[in-house]
Amino acid sequence: MSNPIPQEIRLSRQRDSLTLVYADGAHTLTAEFLRVYSPSAEVRGHGVGQETLQVGKRDVVIDDLQAAGNYALKITFSDGHDSGLYDWAYLRDLCDRQPEMWQQYLAKLTIAGASRDADAAEIALKKHGACGGGSCGCKH
Repeated sequence: MSNPIPQEIRLSRQRDSLTLVYADGAHTLTAEFLRVYSPSAEVRGHGVGQETLQVGKRDVVIDDLQAAGNYALKITFSDGHDSGLYDWAYLRDLCDRQPEMWQQYLAKLTIAGASRDADAAEIALKKHGACGGGSCGCKH
């Protein structure tokens, strides 16, 4: 893995993406991608298989971006989510694995019958329950 500490961090004018500049190039991560792969326990759970599928996040933007010491970023999103710290190694991993991780996310949405759109996600939640499709192991 390359050096995980970015040389520069740029928030887009529309606040819908974050560009991380490294010695080997720049990588742009959308706010939606960052939100659905939040390192928070709310999203990741407390162990393997406890992840919560994030739905309806297509239009989410970054409301605030703050350094957390010298090791991470704290990102506040327009849907109110602000837990979980994106440490430099995790951000670099997101940059390096973005294409495959994005495809995995889209596949999970399809399997759950869920959507990236907020309105459709609300309908799916009413149909399947609070977890958004049973991926949490609950019975619907």
